[in-house]
Amino acid sequence: MGLYTELVGTGRPRFAFLHGLFGRGRNFTGVAHALSEAGQGSVLFDLPNHGRSPWTERFDYREMAAAVAAEISEKLGSSAELILVGHSMGGKVAMLTALEHPDLVSGLVVVDIAPGRSEVVDTFTPLVAAMRSLDLSALESRAEAEELLGVRVRDPQVRQFLLQNLRRKGGWHWQHNLGLLGTSLAAIGDWPQVRTPPYAGPVLWLAGERSDYVRDEHDADMARLFPNVAKVVVPGAGHWLHADAPEAFLSELLGFAARVDDPGAELSPR
Repeated sequence: MGLYTELVGTGRPRFAFLHGLFGRGRNFTGVAHALSEAGQGSVLFDLPNHGRSPWTERFDYREMAAAVAAEISEKLGSSAELILVGHSMGGKVAMLTALEHPDLVSGLVVVDIAPGRSEVVDTFTPLVAAMRSLDLSALESRAEAEELLGVRVRDPQVRQFLLQNLRRKGGWHWQHNLGLLGTSLAAIGDWPQVRTPPYAGPVLWLAGERSDYVRDEHDADMARLFPNVAKVVVPGAGHWLHADAPEAFLSELLGFAARVDDPGAELSPR
């Protein structure tokens, strides 16, 4: 069984979106519709153990990248040449997909993550504890779930982000594989040793100004693996910069697509 995907727009998709931890492809629906209005179709992925995609017995970035590549090849053929956009955990999957399957990727957009150990993933530990604290067998409604979750998760946006995974079919359950993901935070924050050649295609590296996920010490590793990289810091944005600054995010994607179409154009960091 392959990964669950949704197409937005008509014709052959130009962009593919890979979400972060506890997310799903639909998190990028808004930007995908905006891209569609600009004539650019998108495919939204639910990564393994998330959304409607299958669960696995272990967390492994290389296996996730292989699953993404297999889905792209099956649906679009070996000459798919997508612009792959990955946020956070999905950014690591996107980087590995580009490194290990460069023929499928015409350009890469890495959103607020780096090819290295992400210590900030430890901030998800209390969120895992909060989700595990809900007694789903006694839960009466989604409103009750939000109220109970609010005791531990004060930010309403974060609560809604987590509750997108709560489903009521044959009883309340988490749609994502909370058991595996909750015990795999160390692996999720890690980065595998890379033995492939660098990815030579164009790369846009977006970082949120208010985020701690991308730091100056990551620049050297990023340049080594992706020599044609341009780093852009999005003013005022945090880790979920596509939600914090959607207009700037869309503008960067469209500008990057234009530069991918014109290989002679230089990618200028800013």
